[in-house]
Amino acid sequence: MILLFLFIIFASMKNIRNFCIIAHIDHGKSTLADRLLEITKTVEGKELQAQVLDDMELERERGITIKSHAIQMDYTLDGEKYTLNLIDTPGHVDFSYEVSRSIAACEGALLIVDAAQGIQAQTISNLYMAIEHDLEIIPIINKIDLPNAMPEEVEDQIVDLLGCDPSDIIRASGKTGQGVDEILRAIVHRIKPPVGDPEAPLQCLIFDSVFNPFRGIIAYFKIINGTIKSKDLVKFVATGKEYEADEIGILRLDMSPRKELSAGNVGYIISGIKTSSEVKVGDTITHVARPCDKAIDGFEEVKPMVFAGVYPIETEDFEDLRASMEKLQLNDASLTFQAESSLALGFGFRCGFLGMLHMEIIQERLDREFNMNVITTVPNVQYKIYTKKGEMIEIHNPSGMPDVTLIDKIEEPYIRASVITQSNFIGPIMQLCLGKRGELVKQEYISGNRIELIYDMPLGEIVFDFYDRLKSISKGYASFDYHPHGFRESKLIKLDILLNGEPVDALSTLTHIDNAYTLGKRMCEKLKELIPRQQFEVAIQAAIGAKIIARETIKAVRKDVTAKCYGGDISRKRKLLEKQKRGKKRMKQIGTVEVPQKAFLEVLKLD
Repeated sequence: MILLFLFIIFASMKNIRNFCIIAHIDHGKSTLADRLLEITKTVEGKELQAQVLDDMELERERGITIKSHAIQMDYTLDGEKYTLNLIDTPGHVDFSYEVSRSIAACEGALLIVDAAQGIQAQTISNLYMAIEHDLEIIPIINKIDLPNAMPEEVEDQIVDLLGCDPSDIIRASGKTGQGVDEILRAIVHRIKPPVGDPEAPLQCLIFDSVFNPFRGIIAYFKIINGTIKSKDLVKFVATGKEYEADEIGILRLDMSPRKELSAGNVGYIISGIKTSSEVKVGDTITHVARPCDKAIDGFEEVKPMVFAGVYPIETEDFEDLRASMEKLQLNDASLTFQAESSLALGFGFRCGFLGMLHMEIIQERLDREFNMNVITTVPNVQYKIYTKKGEMIEIHNPSGMPDVTLIDKIEEPYIRASVITQSNFIGPIMQLCLGKRGELVKQEYISGNRIELIYDMPLGEIVFDFYDRLKSISKGYASFDYHPHGFRESKLIKLDILLNGEPVDALSTLTHIDNAYTLGKRMCEKLKELIPRQQFEVAIQAAIGAKIIARETIKAVRKDVTAKCYGGDISRKRKLLEKQKRGKKRMKQIGTVEVPQKAFLEVLKLD
């Protein structure tokens, strides 16, 4: 009887396929996933809509995938039933951490390339990540129904990149459904079933989690070894906490409860956890009675690239913001934060993001999902400051910078950036990169008129507007990807913005000495447009230490006190104006300048 049970479990493992979809942004991942769900009849009738896995309102509005989405499909081939676990992943460089988590839970990957755009920077980046994890790659040329499709050229690019046989490449169209049956057959035949022992001690890798206000924290996991049953007593290895598995199940369009799940499966666990710090992505779940020998090697710790302060508009909302951030961190493990305070904005958090789009999305999600209105300060990157005493200080915020007289040198983070574009845009792109203090490492032709430029650039230069400007000068044809490339010494200075002589620490920034004057001037001009006129004159100044490098003045709103003086001596008018002037001066001493939230946001978007 036991042998029969084991045979059934191993037979069912043989028919499981875990795979993810990786591609550059806007290459048709979500549309192709829709067709896979439609053909396997996982989603039918009124549930079938465009971008069915992109369940966030924000994802549908922007047409991008922000979160990885796991779903299980049943597929029958040659009379045999297979279980296909699909994880749809984001394509933007800012969400590459989501991709790394999905890859850790899979044995294979569908590499999708747009037939009209060809290989892009993020395609290469995600592909290398998948190869490092030894995943089986199934190359697919998508959107072959487009009038400007060039499948032969794209096929050559894929062969050059992967070294595969042209017959291994599947031509498909997510829109028309062409080639989708062939993709499903390739998933069954080419991706290996998961390896694992259903009888070994339980080992589950947590690859994602979400917060449910009624049921607590729901953790998504992949079972590497062992079998888990409903009501089992389990332990989370990293935190050492023990829980009862109230409910386990598989991920369909909605959660589908099961009595037990064994090795190779992807599923979810609900155990009534209410505190977000008790669930860590990359942690291992095991049984309390029969624990595993060691935890699974989780994926790399996330390294934030951009740091910014996030503050509630109303100071009393600080604790609500903390709770919202913790719930958001569950769903987005790449968000890091710690409490800090600011003279201008009160109590808030210093947050680490993977890029500017990530920062924008987090701000939107705080507003929509948790109804939190927040102010985000000027983004900065991490700097290393070496003092004359030989100490090294890491700072993420200009306010933490020691006195200039104590600093020996400052190092800033550099990135190795890859830009893939058509050869007719090389001139403007090189000009843009050089303007951002980039150093050309190499350039090489990939195929035809497509070229890859490799640059070493300071991260601080690209966090503002680099990606948007790259897209506009290349008419949308350039793709961009980067990874950290160490620290280098640089001439950096702290630029302060003063309002009536008072520094606004939320607008302070560290910048290169060559950019300080132009940045200070632009910030002053922008703030002059955005700060409303007060009853008194407001001086907006940009300063480096005690030296003022730029100034704009917002004139006072003033009543025409001389209106009632018609005729008569000029001294009467002068007397009234002098009286008004004294009043304005007194008002300036006690008045405070209110900086609207819009001003903080617009200063971030200086082009």
